[in-house]
Amino acid sequence: MSITLKLVAGWLSVLMLAGCASDGAPAPARLGLKLAPAALGATISVQQHLKVERNGRIDELDAALEVDSFRLQLVGLAFGQRVLSLEYDGAKLTSWRHVMLPSQVKAEDVLEDLQLALWPATAISAALPAGWAVTESGLERTLTLDGVVVARVAYSAMPRWDGTITLDNLRYKYRLTIQSAP
Repeated sequence: MSITLKLVAGWLSVLMLAGCASDGAPAPARLGLKLAPAALGATISVQQHLKVERNGRIDELDAALEVDSFRLQLVGLAFGQRVLSLEYDGAKLTSWRHVMLPSQVKAEDVLEDLQLALWPATAISAALPAGWAVTESGLERTLTLDGVVVARVAYSAMPRWDGTITLDNLRYKYRLTIQSAP
């Protein structure tokens, strides 16, 4: 295996496990948020730098995200190689993953974090199951389950996809920072 593939494999195993429980206990179920691309209410095409922090470790990934009324497309790159891509049309989610990507990484979880961070709170709220709630105050958003905070999202600018987004997932104990290119 080449040095590049070894680096990709090592990096992927840490970065992509960010959404998994770390104590060996079964992870609580994810929310399962799947909003239509049109619910974003905008067309965007952004390049982003993502940073995942978990257990004192920081891993990074570059991504290109495009959303229009009909679909969402995301391509993730590590060390110049495509490691993940997904496309969602509001009904069907298709994805491709590098062979070294751990099986715990699910396209549904990536989609959920994107939509929680970018879609309007009103669209998210309308799709939440019983017990879940989303509130927004200024440049901050909070997701709760039965009154317990599950995630916090902070924005440096509006619209939400400009500047920096920080998503603190308290349930799965990771921080995702998304820096959009100017």
